[in-house]
Amino acid sequence: MNRLASPSQLRASLIRWALFIVPTVMLLGFLSGQVSGSSADSPWFQSLEKPALFPPPATFGIVWTVLYIMMGLAFAMVCAAWGSRLRRWAIIAFIVQLAINLAWSPTFFAARQIEQALWVIVALDVALIGTVVLFFKVRKWAGVLLLPYLAWALFATVLNWQFLEANPEAGQEEGSGAVQRMEL
Repeated sequence: MNRLASPSQLRASLIRWALFIVPTVMLLGFLSGQVSGSSADSPWFQSLEKPALFPPPATFGIVWTVLYIMMGLAFAMVCAAWGSRLRRWAIIAFIVQLAINLAWSPTFFAARQIEQALWVIVALDVALIGTVVLFFKVRKWAGVLLLPYLAWALFATVLNWQFLEANPEAGQEEGSGAVQRMEL
């Protein structure tokens, strides 16, 4: 017998990885947003000039939920690919790009540094392209699952740039970001 594992053993390994990784990736994404206060209801964010491409705020929660599920499944596929010589590099690349991804919300929303957030997301784009290439080499379907994430990250890069163009002084204000509302 020249097989190390049966197909059913390989599926079970993938399922075990997915049961751990998908919720972990989703939780990390959720925590990054919560800790940074990334919300359309933020007074600072409401005060920003919105680009024409800016989608309805509810879109972000839906899209990121789906993307985090797809990212987790893709990562689980790579983690379960024990025979691949590039598995280790693909895992490292995924962890690096995820760390960069998780750094964007605190940079943009908590620190209110739109320009630095643009640099963070450009770094994410580069790291993500490398991750997608490695995922394709390890498991084709893992790479395919990351393509919508790459498309969304590139769209988010354009949005970040447009926010910076429309609000060049937004990150340099020393105020509290509080908004006073008066009812007439």
